Amino acid sequence: MTKSVRVALAAVVSTVVSAVAYYICLPPLNAQSPSFWTFLLMVIVFYAVPLMFALKKGFVVQEKDKKKFIKPSVWLVVLVAVPVVVIGVGNLISSTFFNATKYASVITVTEAEFSEDMPEADSVTNISLMDTASAAIIGNRALGELSDVVSQYQLSTEYTQINYKGTPQKVSNLEYADFFKWMNNRENGVPGYVMVDPVQNTAEYKKLSTSLRYVESGYFGDDLMRKLRFSYPTKIFDTVNFEIDEDGNPAYIVSCMKPRVGLFGAMDVNEVIIFNPCDGTSQIYAVKDAPTWIDNVYSGYLATEKYDWYGTLSGGFWNSVIGNKGCKQTTDDFGYIVIGDDVWYFTGVTSVSNDESNIGFIITNARTGEYRYYPVVGAEEYSAMGAAEGEVQEKGYVASFPSLINVSGEATYIMVLKDENGLVKLYALVNVENYGLVATGNTQTEAKEAYVKLLKQAGKIENSKPDEPDVETLTATVTVAKVRLATVDGNTVVYVTADDGVVYKGVLASDETLILVDEGMVIDVTYTETDHQQIREVVSWQAAKVE
Repeated sequence: MTKSVRVALAAVVSTVVSAVAYYICLPPLNAQSPSFWTFLLMVIVFYAVPLMFALKKGFVVQEKDKKKFIKPSVWLVVLVAVPVVVIGVGNLISSTFFNATKYASVITVTEAEFSEDMPEADSVTNISLMDTASAAIIGNRALGELSDVVSQYQLSTEYTQINYKGTPQKVSNLEYADFFKWMNNRENGVPGYVMVDPVQNTAEYKKLSTSLRYVESGYFGDDLMRKLRFSYPTKIFDTVNFEIDEDGNPAYIVSCMKPRVGLFGAMDVNEVIIFNPCDGTSQIYAVKDAPTWIDNVYSGYLATEKYDWYGTLSGGFWNSVIGNKGCKQTTDDFGYIVIGDDVWYFTGVTSVSNDESNIGFIITNARTGEYRYYPVVGAEEYSAMGAAEGEVQEKGYVASFPSLINVSGEATYIMVLKDENGLVKLYALVNVENYGLVATGNTQTEAKEAYVKLLKQAGKIENSKPDEPDVETLTATVTVAKVRLATVDGNTVVYVTADDGVVYKGVLASDETLILVDEGMVIDVTYTETDHQQIREVVSWQAAKVE
């Protein structure tokens, strides 16, 4: 075999191997990505080794003390050294050691007023208290009712937190169960997704009119990441989240990153791709121009990492290592809150030198990256979780990561308590300033009512707000014509219709004796008026004394 043939064959083999490696690894062709230089190093090796054997040189065989050893030629060392040096030097000049203040200035944090941004609400409908594990249990239960679907597909293990028509929801698309299921169903595609309501603890399967073609469990050309990489070969991808718009149309939201410091440092989102998984079309936007229905541009992990740069490096690198003057950092996890039309991440902020309590907390807009800081001092989240678990320790329930609400002006952690199967059993509220004040209930309303009683007993709040008049209570003796039960916001409400047509309503969790009211009874009712003239709120009742 001639030299030219050997060289041509080596080049062909190297090209094929490199192409296969790229097809599998899918690195960005971008000099600001460390993975690009790592892949380039692989390609150099893929080409160099076959060519050296084809040319029968490139390695110099030398003898020393009658022992042969192989010494690589200079040109090979130079080629290999280039990407290695770029990675090493790039990481060094991009490090926090040289750029502490640049890292700290990546974000701007606005101090805000807790009571203004977090107004008190009668019921909690804007907070996702359900974690991904619990959402998966409820989602799989909804899918299990569809035998034709569950036999061929499975739910993605990733659930995306979104704001859908003003309420928090978690969504997860179906995926192919394995390679053979993909082979059998790729012509039909993936038929739908599951939406989980983390407030009501319910799930619903949504069948799409046009199936998904590109998903993460697809193979070859149907693989989502491969389709994205071939469409955007130079982009540095961060998170890829499945979302739906206000009409229920599916899309993958792909965050694209760019270093803010040096060659590789302070990676931050600068663009976002909206990818249609049904037909493979996509659009790319600058973050500031992204449509408002998108909820997830910045991940919670990136949001907390950026705040940690701000909190620890504002005083310089050495202060972050020695002294820690003024250094603060986020706690280990984060929750979700819906404010307006956006999803926000919530996490506590603690001093670097003392992580037993929080000195405040932050919320971060998942779409715009805006930061707000609230100087609310109190227990950190894990202490509150432990307090809630201790309240029902005989049951062995486990607390979810909490979120924050305003109850009568008091900053309060709210969380769910789950059994060993991951099912929600109780709701718990824990006072931030004094985590010894803990209340639990079967519903959010029940837990909140018990918590308010604790606050009053502890002198945290007065029995009535000074700027509000006491609600007038009235009494009436009525004959019961009809009794009905209904579920409202997760609570069982008893509706008692009197013979004069007036309806008296009461929450069964607040007064279990309402279940004893029966048609034909004559009862004395203490009540308050409502906005509806014919409906009254029951404060208490008792059977009337009939002479």
